[in-house]
Amino acid sequence: VQLQASGGGLVQPGGSLRLSCTASGSMPNSGVGWFRQAPGKEREGVACIEPRGRDTNYADSVKGRFTISRDNARNAVYLQMTNLKPEDTAIYYCATSEWHLPGLADNLYDNWGQGTQVTVSS
Repeated sequence: VQLQASGGGLVQPGGSLRLSCTASGSMPNSGVGWFRQAPGKEREGVACIEPRGRDTNYADSVKGRFTISRDNARNAVYLQMTNLKPEDTAIYYCATSEWHLPGLADNLYDNWGQGTQVTVSS
């Protein structure tokens, strides 16, 4: 299954974006995570969601601002980002895991898509 992240762009501080992760095939039994990597920084986990979409996990830095969701009928996972801050600027990636709720450590994810750039700047 190939993954493709999209929906990034340039947004002002306080603005919103919705990222999409679309899969070339079904992923009904996979946990899915969103990660980001800013220039000169380590990749960090942002959010993850289990196959049914009922359980989620978020990094402290995005709690209350980001929401992860999924639509298994469309083979898609979304990341709604609100109240964006300059420190959210990064390339955002989605990835799948055979673990249902793998958490935010990237070593449990084995299938990665190409990223989408998010820039928060005035």
